[in-house]
Amino acid sequence: MKIFMLTLAVLLLLTRITPGVTERCWSQRGSCREKCIKNERVYIFCPSGKLCCVKLLDVPEWSRH
Repeated sequence: MKIFMLTLAVLLLLTRITPGVTERCWSQRGSCREKCIKNERVYIFCPSGKLCCVKLLDVPEWSRH
């Protein structure tokens, strides 16, 4: 029983640490991040307060400037 509890604790810990699917934003075209990567621009803010990073090709024409 102790081994089972230890295994369960480790698995739960790994699910919290392992990066999973990122939060999506702006009609599934962007990703919520602390900082946008190369070739991405901030378009809006996510509900979590992070930046909604959208690839340059997906940013609307009127906001590319």
